Parts: sequence; structure tokens; C-alpha cells
Amino acid sequence: MPLGTVEVLLVGAKGLENTDFLNGVDPYVVLACRTQEQKSSVASGIYVSNRSEFLAAFLIFTYQIRLEKIKERSEPEWNEKFSFEVSDGDTELTLKIMDSDVGAADDFVGEATIPLEPLFLEGNLPSTAYKVVKEQEYKGEITVGLTFTPEVEMDNVGVDGYDFRL
Repeated sequence: MPLGTVEVLLVGAKGLENTDFLNGVDPYVVLACRTQEQKSSVASGIYVSNRSEFLAAFLIFTYQIRLEKIKERSEPEWNEKFSFEVSDGDTELTLKIMDSDVGAADDFVGEATIPLEPLFLEGNLPSTAYKVVKEQEYKGEITVGLTFTPEVEMDNVGVDGYDFRL
């Protein structure tokens, strides 16, 4: 297993289900590589319809129409970079998507798991959409780009009785 640094460009997501009743989804991502964990900022999504349309439908139309509006989807963008030091045993990157809630526990939206072996072989994986799942059910897609920079091994060289590290 190579040693080095994995850089992650968290681009955005599509098709995430809105877990809040009246408010839009406010997603953030917890990125984890073995024991290392980092958190993105909270993104405000672009909604299929605006809040006033939602409230009008809520007040005027039937229960069925309300249920359709509750299923609004979001397309958040982050464009944030993260770095992880990798070593033996680091085989995957996990992206856990959460919906930030004020005054209540945050909601789990879903997660994507990215194997790192192809990255170690290629060195760079362009921005790619990965499936977000929750309990084996499709919940949208998250787009990330990955870069691997291997650690340069230094050799000791002796010259005239002195050791130098290259």
C-alpha cells in the first residue's frame, strides 16, 4: 500500500432527497479515510420550486400535492478541497452526507464509498459522480475529484564519512 497524500475536491451533489418538511435540505459532507475525518461547510441547495410556491400548495392543494413537494430534491455545490495522509491499510474514502438541522439532530441522507486502489494506480481521478446510498437504496449522486501524491522515499548516502539524506 503506497504512502502519501490523497487530495479530494468535493464538487457537488445531485438528486439528494429533502429530509426537512418545510425547509430545504442543508447538506454537509463528513469525509473519512480510516481514522481521519473532515467536515465540509453546509451548502444551501438549489430547489426545484421556491418556498412561496411550496406554502401555497401546502395551503391550497390536497394532501397528495403536499407529499410531492416534500420530496423536493437539492443540487448543492461545495467546491472544497481536503487532504488525507494515507498509509498501509487505507483502502477507501467514505463520504457521509448529512442534513444540518438547527435545534435537532442532523439527518443522515446517505453515503458513498470510493475505493482508493484505482487512484493509487492512476495518480489522478477526474471529477466523477458516485452513487449515494442509504440502507442499499439510491439517494442521489456526489461528485468528487481525487489526486494521489506518493511520499518520496529518501535514501542515505555516505560521502567522505558523512551521511546525507537524499
